[in-house]
Amino acid sequence: MALDSTVRPLSELTDLMAQTSDNRIAVESLLDYTPLPAPTLIARAEAVFITVADVDDLGLWLNELGGKVHRTSAGDGLELWTLLTLTPPSRRRGRVPVRVSVPVPAGELVMDYIRAAVAA
Repeated sequence: MALDSTVRPLSELTDLMAQTSDNRIAVESLLDYTPLPAPTLIARAEAVFITVADVDDLGLWLNELGGKVHRTSAGDGLELWTLLTLTPPSRRRGRVPVRVSVPVPAGELVMDYIRAAVAA
């Protein structure tokens, strides 16, 4: 992934930082009332990225929020499974995109309901 070296006005950077903070707050609020695992959470203006420990944790997120799963090769016998979902709507923030990822060994047994969510 190439670094974005675009020079931006200070007001635009301030807006990006505010959006990032709002996104983090939206997901952390969700985590306050649901038992979803989120050992690694990185908030960005475009989405909140979460990495979980195993594919069963991905299933918990899928059951709670729904969405589609994308599966890609990560090389060296691994696949990266990523759930593309959204937080529930709120009056202040609307819905925030959430990307929940987990590395899975190629050929690992995965629950049918998770496989069924894999985007065609």
